[in-house]
Order: sequence, then structure tokens, then C-alpha cells
Amino acid sequence: MLLVKQNFPDRRLTDIPGTVQKELSGAGFGANLPAGASVAIGVGSRGISNIATIVKSVVAYWTAKGMKPFIFPAMGSHGAATAEGQADVLAHYGIIEETVGCPVRSSLEVIPLGRTPEGIEAFLDKHASQADGIMLVGRIKQHTDFAGRIESGLFKMMAIGLGKWAGAKNYHTHAYRLGMEAVIRSVGAQVLGSGKILGGMAILEDAYHNTAKLAAVPVGRMLAMEEELLELSKSWAASLPCNLDVLMIDEIGKHISGAGMDTKVVNRGTQGEYNPWPNTPHVERIYLRDLSSISYGNGVGLGLSDIVHDRLLAKLDTKPTWINALTASTPGAAKTPIHFASDRECLERISLTVGKHLITDVRVGWIENTLELSSVALSENMRSEIEANPLLEIVAEAHELPFGAEGNLPFGVFADSHSGEPVAAH
Repeated sequence: MLLVKQNFPDRRLTDIPGTVQKELSGAGFGANLPAGASVAIGVGSRGISNIATIVKSVVAYWTAKGMKPFIFPAMGSHGAATAEGQADVLAHYGIIEETVGCPVRSSLEVIPLGRTPEGIEAFLDKHASQADGIMLVGRIKQHTDFAGRIESGLFKMMAIGLGKWAGAKNYHTHAYRLGMEAVIRSVGAQVLGSGKILGGMAILEDAYHNTAKLAAVPVGRMLAMEEELLELSKSWAASLPCNLDVLMIDEIGKHISGAGMDTKVVNRGTQGEYNPWPNTPHVERIYLRDLSSISYGNGVGLGLSDIVHDRLLAKLDTKPTWINALTASTPGAAKTPIHFASDRECLERISLTVGKHLITDVRVGWIENTLELSSVALSENMRSEIEANPLLEIVAEAHELPFGAEGNLPFGVFADSHSGEPVAAH
């Protein structure tokens, strides 16, 4: 294997609190709210860089204006679809009253908002509905299930997040027939019609998972701005550098992607389809090594792989996994794949299924997870392809996979890559 660095543009912001204040002040958020008004700030559950700092800065903006902000989890079935679980998810990201400066109110109770023209019954988080205004804080990025002009972002939060578990179940059922983008647009328009939405703080990340752009999105321009920001986000997205026979992934988890791993990186559909996304490197087989502890046992996405290590199944909690998969109408994402007790056996067994007689001809890639793609390990049989790509840099020469006595590989091989500095050999 060769250790390879992908040289993406570094777009990180240097002053996140200052950018938040500048954006919100320039957009004039809350100009029509009276002093002392309550503002509900909806926050999601993905692994967003600097999310606690961003949320704290948003809270500080409203507090300085004399308002009374509080935070609520804008989540569907996450946290095992419980109020306590969703509060715990936010707490893990450092979003608690003591650190962000306002209360966190978590509940799965909703109020009805009537039916959309498409016949979709819409819902709104009860705590949020009782506030004088609602603001959303969320990342705009590609969605794992579909492609469109609106995917993951503020509109999706207005639907799936603000609708909680009741809404998530209902909307995914309609999406089976109408398509998810159509449902998000329809429910989003219904939520906007409530008059409660003040706007949002859109977060964009670069290929290194840095906070690269923060944009205040006024309620009157939410649709148009989200479409524009999604196109920008897509142009910055990281990807695998080449086609692979076998992709080994250290971990999956809900903080990494709604599907456990970014399907538009690994080129899978949430119903298990192989290589459905055009202009994306093909991946013939996926091997999953572990489940992130931050996923709280939710292993949704393991069913999209071809083989997994026993250690992942040992950490799997079927309750949140099955709730998530059934709520999203993607039962295939929770199926149990073939599994063995060692990395060596998993790799050797799956490498025999890609139509190549010699294992030295199998194109193998190894990544930490689908968020961290700046460093990858690639089999030496791809050297000429790597050297011909100006975006790739070999930072550690070829070495055999470091199997231990029981046939297992270490974790943390890519840890040095997160700083953006050159990666040392391991």
C-alpha cells in the first residue's frame, strides 16, 4: 500500500464568531421582533465542524439584541427517536446550556400545520411552535439518497428536522412515491407559511471538512440561496481519487452521514444499488471495519457494504438502527452483510469476488471514513495512475498492510492527516 495525500484547496474561515455576527447583522435578522421575544434555534445532528462555536455565536447575536433564545434538536429519528437521545446527540457536540449560553429544549411532540397541495400533512416541533420566531443552523451539502437542486440543508431541516419523528416517518413515506426533493420543497413551503421562520445560518465545508463559508439566509430568499449554495458546496466536495475493486473503511456512523457513510463517495444507493451516481469513481466492493462510538449504536448503512468485521456487529444496537432504516423507508440499509473475525480474512475473502485471479491485481483503497478523504491508502498497483494525477502526492512509500498476530489492522493510521500537514509513514 501507498499512503497518498489528496491536495484539495484549503478554504477554512479564520474568524468564525466574527463571521457569524457580520452575516446576521448584515441580514437584519429579528428586525421585526419585539425586545424579549423568544427565538427557537434548530440544530441538527451531523458531524459539522465547529458546530458548537457557530451555535454559541448565533445565541450571542440574539442575546445581544435583547431576545430570549433557546435551542431545540431539529432531528427526525436520530437519538433513537427519543427526546433524551436527541439532547444527548447535541451534548456530544458540546451544545449544552453551560457552553452555548441558552437552554436546550428537547421533545418529540409536534403540532399539525395542515396539508400541503400535494396532500402531505406537515408538522412542527411543539417547543419551536411556541416561540416568537424560529431560526435554523445547518450545513448545506449533497444528500445521500437523491440528487436535485435542493438536497441536505435548511429546507430539509424545515421538513425532516422540524417535523421530528412523526414528520420524518410521514415524509419518507410520501417520498417513496413523490421523490424526496419534491417532499422537502412541499413541506418546506408549508412550514414557511406558518410565519414562524426567521431564516437560517447556512454552513458550507471544504474538502478538508473545514468551515469554509457561513451565510445568513433571510426567509424571503431561502429557496434561491439554498440552490446557489448547494451548487457551490458540490463544487468543493471531496471524492475518492480513482476506481477501486475493494474499499476498506475504518468506521461508519450517523455523525458522518445520514446513511452511515456518504453514498456519493462510495457510490452506493440506499437500497443497495451498486455505482448509481454518475461522474463518481466506481467501487466494486465495500468492507466496513467498525462502528463509531459517536453513532450511539446506530449502524444504519452497514447493509450497503459487502462484508463487515465482527467488531462492528458487536457494537450494533438494533433498536436505533432499525428505527432509522424503517423511518427512512430504506430497510436494505440495515441488513447484516457477510462477516468474519479478522481484517485479513475479510479482505482476502472479498478480494476474490471482483473477477481477478491474483490478489496483487486487486485495486484496494483504505480510508478512515467518508468525511476524511485528504489521506487515503492505495495499493501499489495504482502507482502510475497516482503519479499522473497532479492532485495526488505519495507521502509514504509502499509497505505491507500491518496485520497483527490475530490478523487485524491498527486504527488511527490516518490521524496525522487531519491537521492538513503532510502525513508521516506508519
